[in-house]
Amino acid sequence: MASNLDYLASALEPLEEKVKAYLQAEEGLRKARLARNDAPREAAARAQSAEEFEQRPATGSYDQAADERQQQYQALHDDLVRLRHEIMEMLPTRDAWVKVNLGYGPSRVGAWAVPGPPAGYELRVVH
Repeated sequence: MASNLDYLASALEPLEEKVKAYLQAEEGLRKARLARNDAPREAAARAQSAEEFEQRPATGSYDQAADERQQQYQALHDDLVRLRHEIMEMLPTRDAWVKVNLGYGPSRVGAWAVPGPPAGYELRVVH
């Protein structure tokens, strides 16, 4: 039974916090990707609405929202890559699961070898 409670060890808390931040960044990136993909449809709807009411954009203005969405997406992607690297460095082993406490029972995180020309490790989180 003691081995089933190893995930509650206080030595794993820094790893747990990084994994939680990684999962939050992954969710934020997913939402940013959806917003970026929905943007053309929203722009078309705004253009159609403006056409109906004969509104024109101000002279010299351009859509800054697309640039902001791209910058937000890139920042979230960079954060995700950084967190992934930090988690990989914190893991005690490769090709094995480490039990962590993500707040709702034992979860697992591990780095697994990926075959192929760009050989490396893939981070996997089961929660």
